[in-house]
Amino acid sequence: MDHFKVLMTMSLLTLLSACRSSHAPLTTAQVELPKFMGDWYVIANIPTSIERGAHNAVESYRLDPDGSIATTFTFRDGAFDGKLKRYCPRGFVRDTQSNAIWGMQFIWPIKADYRIVYVSPDYQRTIIGREKRDNVWIMARTPQITDAEFAELRERVARERYDMTQLTLVPQRWPESAEAPPRSAEGPCS
Repeated sequence: MDHFKVLMTMSLLTLLSACRSSHAPLTTAQVELPKFMGDWYVIANIPTSIERGAHNAVESYRLDPDGSIATTFTFRDGAFDGKLKRYCPRGFVRDTQSNAIWGMQFIWPIKADYRIVYVSPDYQRTIIGREKRDNVWIMARTPQITDAEFAELRERVARERYDMTQLTLVPQRWPESAEAPPRSAEGPCS
């Protein structure tokens, strides 16, 4: 009986240790909010249900005087000529030491977990994640990045213990003459 208790205790401790290590906090960046504001093209993601099949996805941030972040997320649904979808959540900085942990509010009073895992020193590439590791976004200031840049960002996502089999590329195709992506289009938010 004592051997059984020892074996059960050891098994339980091993299981708890494994659970604890798989739920370690995400790495977060140090973010200068003014530099982070502006347009970000979604290069790849583990998408939420609303953005599956998104084309030309762009997230845009504006820092408001009250410190909250007006966010506009636009994409074409299912194809480059698909219906334009536009969402306008509001971001609230939860960690003012790093400015990397936000609550993203789509519906009051719920604020979804939103974490800036990485931002390049020149603020040209970023990774956004969630503590649950259910969604992640690799974004850049341009609609395409080099294979080497993508490989580096993908490796950073893998180090955060995301299921890399779920990561998908987001199709981006913009006319060279386009001055602004469609997020600037007027219309109601979904």
